[in-house]
Amino acid sequence: MDLHSGLPYWIVRNSLLDYFHPLEDDLTTDIAIIGSGITGALMAHELCNAGIECCVIDKRSIATGSSAASTALLQYEIDVPLCRMSEIIGEDNASIAYHACLQSISDIQKVLKETGIDAGFEQLTSIFYASCATDNKLLEQEYEMRQKHELPVSLLKKKEVGRDYKLRVPGNALINESSAQMDAYRAATGLLSYHMKKDGLKVFTHTAIKECAETPGGCILITDKGHKIKCGYVIVAAGFEAGQFLPREIMDLTSTYALISHPVSSEYLWPKHSLIWETAEPYLYIRTTEGNRIIIGGEDEKFNDPQRRDSLLRKKTRTLEKKFRKLFPDIPFKTEMSWCGTFSTTKDGLPFIGNWPGMERIFFDLGYGGNGITFSMIGAQIICHELQDIKDERRSVFGYERIKNYW
Repeated sequence: MDLHSGLPYWIVRNSLLDYFHPLEDDLTTDIAIIGSGITGALMAHELCNAGIECCVIDKRSIATGSSAASTALLQYEIDVPLCRMSEIIGEDNASIAYHACLQSISDIQKVLKETGIDAGFEQLTSIFYASCATDNKLLEQEYEMRQKHELPVSLLKKKEVGRDYKLRVPGNALINESSAQMDAYRAATGLLSYHMKKDGLKVFTHTAIKECAETPGGCILITDKGHKIKCGYVIVAAGFEAGQFLPREIMDLTSTYALISHPVSSEYLWPKHSLIWETAEPYLYIRTTEGNRIIIGGEDEKFNDPQRRDSLLRKKTRTLEKKFRKLFPDIPFKTEMSWCGTFSTTKDGLPFIGNWPGMERIFFDLGYGGNGITFSMIGAQIICHELQDIKDERRSVFGYERIKNYW
């Protein structure tokens, strides 16, 4: 299945990484990571830093799956508000999840700084506005809950949002200054290239895994060309395509749409170039890029048919343009390119990280939802800790023990 179509900006901005290295023989390694997107790249980084031998396998070119189409907003705010998540998984667990996402933004910045990778990481303010006046009550509840758990947040009235951010919104807004944005494709390709050079990391592209079996002493993978990979552990970091390795389906597939503008003169942009999103479901989200382009995303649809998804691209592009102009009528906006893709969501807004019950040597690092990149950082740390017998309180919050709530 094609994960995206149209023209994702990040591939145009960076050009494809010229790396073609399919597996042409049998292989033995300690750990095999399936997936070379930002999730697999962060996983490889954590393992390499811990001195654990691993390799990365992908059926495509490096990071050309969902990572190439990601709009890469980094927020501690999860798709399910903290006040609602507390009702689903308990207040303490919800607080751990939100604080973990907050910490992961700093951890991603640290990883990029330590490796010297310029992935366009930029710390920014985030604006979460009420899509209608009746959602002001939700924002008030969310504000009180975040304050209670010492998360960075401010509550602004509608007029204050317009005054401070030149944003014409229907209701009030929550503001936090602990968000960021980046280029997920550049980060993934940069991390893998870094460790290939520094640690001899082996990355096999254009190599599809057809079978994955756990044995008492390890795992055996069979590729599409019949080659055998023997390893101690497998880490599946393949997003929603990980479904072929899971005993049951645990995610919903959603089609999403995005576009990017021509460069806009800085005098027209809103103050601080804040990230913007809303309470509506599905929600609209907006960010800027280097060079003062504007990315708009949203208009999600609850289906995963690539042909149907792609046929709606022009219509969805026009709808996103209209929504943006309603918020910022004075910005001269013109679409340069647009794209659509498929991503996965879960009922509680959280990822699935760790072992499926009964599987001891197969780990799943699945950053489902709108916080895929921050979840990927968390997942890489949790799994690396697990392999080193290091306790991590986040494991139970993001783990598979909660699958009993899904059926």
